[in-house]
Amino acid sequence: MLISKIDVFGYDVSYAHGSYVMSRDRIVTSLPSTVVRMTTDDGLIGFGEVCPLGTTYLPAFGGGARAAIREIAPALVGLDPCNIAEVHRAMDDALLGHGYAKSALDMACWDILGKATRQPVSTLLGGRRQESYPLYIAVPHGPVKEMVQFVGEYRSQGVHRFQLKLGGDPKADVARVGEILAATDDQDVVIADANGGWRLQDAIIAARLLESFPRTYLEQPCPTLQECRYVRQHTNLPMILDEVITDVQVLCNAYHGGAMDAINLKISRVGGLTRAKQMRDLAQALGLRLTIEDTWGGDVTTAAISHLAATTDPAALFTVSFMNAWVNEHIGGFKPRSKNGIGETPSGPGLGIEVDVAALGEPLFSVQ
Repeated sequence: MLISKIDVFGYDVSYAHGSYVMSRDRIVTSLPSTVVRMTTDDGLIGFGEVCPLGTTYLPAFGGGARAAIREIAPALVGLDPCNIAEVHRAMDDALLGHGYAKSALDMACWDILGKATRQPVSTLLGGRRQESYPLYIAVPHGPVKEMVQFVGEYRSQGVHRFQLKLGGDPKADVARVGEILAATDDQDVVIADANGGWRLQDAIIAARLLESFPRTYLEQPCPTLQECRYVRQHTNLPMILDEVITDVQVLCNAYHGGAMDAINLKISRVGGLTRAKQMRDLAQALGLRLTIEDTWGGDVTTAAISHLAATTDPAALFTVSFMNAWVNEHIGGFKPRSKNGIGETPSGPGLGIEVDVAALGEPLFSVQ
């Protein structure tokens, strides 16, 4: 079986709640998502998706994904998509870095491998450890009353894990956390996520003020690993690292530096399902917990997240996000779909969803 054609599509995903606000006044209302359709010479088709979160969240952006895929795709035509190690070698030989763009191609290969073997991707990633798992919702940064109202609406729908977008004035941010804790109870978890938005001094102030709060976790207080490690030395709060966890080497350095108890593992940030599985397995072996998700995306991205989550040890899985629940557009039938704060994984072969190619329109470009 050989890759005979790669089609690249684009569509915009809009945030389901209007404006998604992070620290440093980073606001998202709509994002360009890129979908890859990989076709083999015997007619099997695999899909992948990548959707960077704007232009200032990570060293990645929507236009960059498409440009990088255009550069890489010719090197994959004629390769066996089921030999994913060889596909990665060819991608790395064609273009250094740009793992977020390679993620969509890697995802499409896993989809084909599942369809070729008539197995769900979860089986190929090591086998299902759980049939369902808790989901979290991110609460955009804003006036405390709006944040409390947002949490209340989702609690009524069964969500009990909330990631609060912070990173402004530390005292005001801590007050936000206190108000939301007061509006929740012992079954709820609150993650204070600055997305690297605090300066070191402000992060230490916030961490010390947050220490008296129950059910509270601190996520990515500062932009660099060194700063986050320093904050960790000044607080007893359980800490999650996100943006800085980019590869195995960084994960090992962060662990041996005592920088965190958990990581947020985003599939496209680390280069696809292949490397996400590697890092997930290492994190589990080190005794860390994980949030499984991606930077953004729709149904295809969410399907990949669900398969990785289902194959994670339940004791190690902290929480999961279904990105398609955050957007208005759906190209895979709005599947997999969250229900009462719980996610489940498709059981069909490959990613287990049917992509509506007609909804994507004509390809942006094709390589064959």
